[in-house]
Amino acid sequence: MLKLRDQFPRYLLGKHQLIMTVLFAAFFSLVFLLVSIPFSNNAWFKLGGGEVFLFTAFFYLISLSVVVFSKMGLYLMRSAANFTFFHYLLWNFGEVLLLALLYTFFTIEGARFGILDLEEMNFWRLLLSAVVYSTISLGIPYALASLNFVIEEKDNTIRLMNYGNVAGDALPAPGGDKRITLFDNGGALKFSVFQDNLYFIEADDNYIQVWYTDRTGELKKYMLRCRLKTIEESFSDSDLVRCHRKYIVNIRKVRLLSAGREGYALELEQDGVPVLPVSKTYEQAVLARFNSRS
Repeated sequence: MLKLRDQFPRYLLGKHQLIMTVLFAAFFSLVFLLVSIPFSNNAWFKLGGGEVFLFTAFFYLISLSVVVFSKMGLYLMRSAANFTFFHYLLWNFGEVLLLALLYTFFTIEGARFGILDLEEMNFWRLLLSAVVYSTISLGIPYALASLNFVIEEKDNTIRLMNYGNVAGDALPAPGGDKRITLFDNGGALKFSVFQDNLYFIEADDNYIQVWYTDRTGELKKYMLRCRLKTIEESFSDSDLVRCHRKYIVNIRKVRLLSAGREGYALELEQDGVPVLPVSKTYEQAVLARFNSRS
């Protein structure tokens, strides 16, 4: 059973997830507030033109900025070990309260300067009404977006549990072999392969190509949208070594390290794999890792 003190899922705080949540909330809140105007005696949103429209646009942009900065703060919290469901709910309540105060302030100031003409001007009633509207405007899209990402994550996990349909599904080595699990730029789980089946990773514009062998020993490749720098940082403690601006190599798969006029080159064990160049930038790191493996 879910408890408030349980750790909040970190994949829901990914950049892609938070951006999509903000966009969905911005659209949903605008539609909801416009639809609800006829049923409220203190709603003043208006589209089309005139002074009230400019006032509406200014408030909406300020509110959107508050939400964006709030989500940037949440993104920074993704690495916090003690960030729980309670903290997430408290964070969002603070966001709702801030927007409600902002709406109340705009309403009172708009009436004071003659921009708005409303029936209800009591501060606490305005604030309470704004809290209700803010909770609905943000709570529903946040809940729907989170539910969508949870379902998406479960689908990705189930897909990878059926490892025969993915790649590199050879049986692990007797001593156990690590899996290299790769995520795309949006934080979605995309690919998993045993480290012993992986040969090298190649950059291709905004994508990477993962070269590996399947259970039959056939060389294959898998492409996903990801930065090579991300792979380098994520697996810095593994046998994956950056050898060139375009390549990361599995040092365990290097059969021969050769030196030529243009520098070092790596020959891998698998037939059909091209010789990988070693650039000056990564030369010392490759030599150190190659010698340690030897």
